[in-house]
Amino acid sequence: MKKIWILLALLSLTGTGFAASNREATDNRLDHAGRVLQAIMAAPDKGIPEEVLQHAKCIAVVPDLLKGGFVFGAENGRGVATCRTKTGWSAPSFFAITGGSWGLQIGVEGIDLVLIIQNDRGLAQLIGSKFEIGGDASAAAGPVGRHASADTDWKMNTEILTYSRAKGIFAGLTLTGAAIRRDDDSTEAIYGRDISTAHILGGEVAIPKAADQFLAAVKNAQAKSIAAK
Repeated sequence: MKKIWILLALLSLTGTGFAASNREATDNRLDHAGRVLQAIMAAPDKGIPEEVLQHAKCIAVVPDLLKGGFVFGAENGRGVATCRTKTGWSAPSFFAITGGSWGLQIGVEGIDLVLIIQNDRGLAQLIGSKFEIGGDASAAAGPVGRHASADTDWKMNTEILTYSRAKGIFAGLTLTGAAIRRDDDSTEAIYGRDISTAHILGGEVAIPKAADQFLAAVKNAQAKSIAAK
């Protein structure tokens, strides 16, 4: 009996340590996602066009998607998303991205991925918590620069615009076949319980302190795009 109690105590400590580690990793991901957006907005001539940001329903960032590699594979990348609500931007929702064929990325140290969800259909897929880019949701490489050219069709029938940033180079990305699903571990690490993606992105959940930097970067990007009208 004594051995059983010792074993249960050890398992409890292990679980507590895992939860703390997962919370720290999720906090770091939020901060890093905020820094990615700040870096992009610091160089607007090579970043996301103002018109795209004004039109965005949701903004999602996957920081450090790849740490080295030859042929690009998005295995176990984790990201964070926020959507517009009637009162501002929502609390963050967490997702994981896997698979996809994105071409050669020889010698890349790390890749940051940015997804701009453009319409209600894209939002519905994100809320649905499991979909394939290019299959369930249409996607296209997003235009880059201060302004989106008037002769581009970036708004037409495209639910998600995709971008990548590697070694300081920011560009539109053709992303096909990648699967996105809800990240339950990160959701519970931040909110302490299971909450639906619909409630989070619908603005029904209080914004956690850990999301301050990420949401500040999103709001700053939006403010710059509005001021530039």
